Amino acid sequence: MPHDTIGWIHTVFAIIALITGSVILYKTKGTSLHKKTGRIYGISMLIVCATAFLIYRVHNTFGILHFFAVISTVTLFLGMLPMYIKGYKNAIAVHLSWMYWSVIGLYCAFAAEIFTRLPLLLNIKNSYGIFYALVGLSTGLVGFIGSRFFKKKKSVWEKKFGT
Repeated sequence: MPHDTIGWIHTVFAIIALITGSVILYKTKGTSLHKKTGRIYGISMLIVCATAFLIYRVHNTFGILHFFAVISTVTLFLGMLPMYIKGYKNAIAVHLSWMYWSVIGLYCAFAAEIFTRLPLLLNIKNSYGIFYALVGLSTGLVGFIGSRFFKKKKSVWEKKFGT
């Protein structure tokens, strides 16, 4: 559970981003719904990324989860740039690829957040080793599954929008 206002803001906007990101992956691309939902996703993710840098629950330092927040922020910006810069080469394919990874990264973070709660629920003391193992395993598994779907989708996008 979140411990403070920043944690709650982070959690609420992460849930909004999970829902809107899932809708975007599932629904037809380029529609009015896609664009509106995408804007909500983008704004939600900006808030999630910003608040991630303000959360210092583990060791009170910049840690692995903050490193992933940097990756998430970069992925989000790389996904949005093609939509706002005129003349961007293969703009739609680049946008689809980076935004797909933005959502998959969010799924990875969600899985890590869920599985890192296990040591607390099982009342395991000094669980930093287990914490990092669960972050790695859950993120790796979700990322692997996401990469399999991405590989299938990428060939479709390349045929439709170019490489």
